[in-house]
Amino acid sequence: MIRLDGVSKIYNQGQTNETFAVRDVSLTLPLDATIVFKGPSGSGKTSLLSMIGCLSRPSEGRIYLNGDILSGLPEHFMTEIRRAQFGFIFQRFNLLRGLSVLENVMIPAYPLGMDHSALTQRAMALLTQLQLQHKARVSTELLSGGEAQRVAIARALINSPSIVIADEPTANLDGALTEQFLAIMASLRAEGKTVILSSHDPRIWKSDGVNIIVSMQDGCLVDVGGKDTLSDYRCNDDQCGEEAT
Repeated sequence: MIRLDGVSKIYNQGQTNETFAVRDVSLTLPLDATIVFKGPSGSGKTSLLSMIGCLSRPSEGRIYLNGDILSGLPEHFMTEIRRAQFGFIFQRFNLLRGLSVLENVMIPAYPLGMDHSALTQRAMALLTQLQLQHKARVSTELLSGGEAQRVAIARALINSPSIVIADEPTANLDGALTEQFLAIMASLRAEGKTVILSSHDPRIWKSDGVNIIVSMQDGCLVDVGGKDTLSDYRCNDDQCGEEAT
């Protein structure tokens, strides 16, 4: 279970250009589900996901994973949890140019000290699963959009995370590649992984495989719906307008 308790993210706090990206959000999410955060650009989806995944810290509030606090840990502990628990698929993929597909997939696992031969075998197995084994030695700048996305997925899975986070994963994809992405996400769910996505793409949040839809606007929760209903959520900030209850 992931629990957010009064979480806010404030950029340039205390300065004249102070900006609230996320406003006083409290929310409890189950694991073993596909969860989509939806809303327009600037609604706080990416900031919230980065905090859930230990990529950044809340300015206020706390985040818990299975009862253990994440947000108040020293940086090296947050890094260890991030590597062990989370896999990330970024909107622009963030593949390293000049390196091969195989090298890009393996990079997140190097700090874990895995035997190089075993790591190479695991990376090749993931590429084979995603039908990219023939591209293993190809430099990433030579890939198509769909191939680059699948490399990003393989890289997200190299450490066998229990939670996969994808930020606007279909922003630059056509209909066929979006369907391919949804099929891959469904296969991850079948393996027992939790999938958390941000998207303003209705092809994502209308997908049959989505269990929970969290709607955001101006940094606030405005609704939680989907196949699995939730009762434990709220946004308390006075500037959020109507509260989610």
